[in-house]
Amino acid sequence: MTERLYFADAYLATFSARIMKRRTAHGQQQIALDRSAFYPAGGGQPADAGTLNGVAVRDVQVEDNTVWHTVAAAIDDDMVDGAIDFVLRFDHMQQHCGQHLLSAAFERLAGLKTIGFHLGHDRVTIDLDTPQLTMAQTNAAQAEVQRVIRTALPIHARFVRPAELATIALRKPPAIIGQVRVVSVPGFDDSACGGTHPRNTAEVELVVIMRWERRGTTTRVEFVCGERAQRLLRQRVDTVAQLATQLSVAPDDLNAALARLRDEGASLRQNLADAYTRLVVARARELATTSVVQHLLDEDLGADGPRQLAQALAAQGSTAIIGVPGERPQIIVARAADQTFDCGALLRTVLARHGGRGGGRPEQAQGGVPDTAALSAAMAELAAAVEQR
Repeated sequence: MTERLYFADAYLATFSARIMKRRTAHGQQQIALDRSAFYPAGGGQPADAGTLNGVAVRDVQVEDNTVWHTVAAAIDDDMVDGAIDFVLRFDHMQQHCGQHLLSAAFERLAGLKTIGFHLGHDRVTIDLDTPQLTMAQTNAAQAEVQRVIRTALPIHARFVRPAELATIALRKPPAIIGQVRVVSVPGFDDSACGGTHPRNTAEVELVVIMRWERRGTTTRVEFVCGERAQRLLRQRVDTVAQLATQLSVAPDDLNAALARLRDEGASLRQNLADAYTRLVVARARELATTSVVQHLLDEDLGADGPRQLAQALAAQGSTAIIGVPGERPQIIVARAADQTFDCGALLRTVLARHGGRGGGRPEQAQGGVPDTAALSAAMAELAAAVEQR
């Protein structure tokens, strides 16, 4: 068994220990120590980082109460000096404690239980046992957490025996039998937890909910705490300032400015669509001089222009065979009203002979060919087939 030093002191950053065992896994040495301050991954919290005798620790896992440290290079010494990356450790302490506070706030204020937790590299998430979450609920939970943070309540972490455990109203039943480690914020939360936490709630500093989304019958809430939250707010303030400068408005007027931009954009898109429609109709009038119009596009008619051109030609009494060159050449066929052949069947048959594929309705069809040479050949064959009908 490895004595886990972080249980007694989550702020311990250096320690000495004796190597009990060595093994190799996936080409890397793993060592087990008689005592360790490294937190092994588990309970939603990632493993600590740091060094042993100056060698980087890449991963930390626990098996049968033995903590295994995966190291970047072999260590042959019997004794090691360990150093925890305390910046990362304290970040994990802030995030994990912030999660306890937020989960407790949701449950106390809205009766919403936390059924999942993950502490990621840049985001933290909890899964709430509800398919719906409102802005009012999230705002209330954040306000309650900030109240507890400002109060600087002490955080107690200790192992309790079953008899004492029966007297504690845990937010979630423990997953183990026997002695259970309980992390308590007096008067606010009691949770069974093996993670690392600060000495008081003030050290969490800040909790900011970023977003939430429904996932089936649950809702996933994404948030950050402590220094992560401070960085997020600095970034958001900078972004707002830059946007306000670019739009020449005050930050408080951004919503109104963006609404005007959306309206202007919608109007411009509609005007452009109308202009393309007029251009297509005019082009169709120019081309509709024969019963079969074979036209390889060399003008920009917009994304939907080729199809509109084919339909406009058909409306004016010409069967249209429109070629669209490009990396993936396309052919659109639209028959005149007095024609009865099946555009989809004809196009499918012709394109198959030129390495392409396509299909569609009897009155209109579309397909693609591999290159420009195949495009020209397929258009010519289609025109000849239509003229023979």
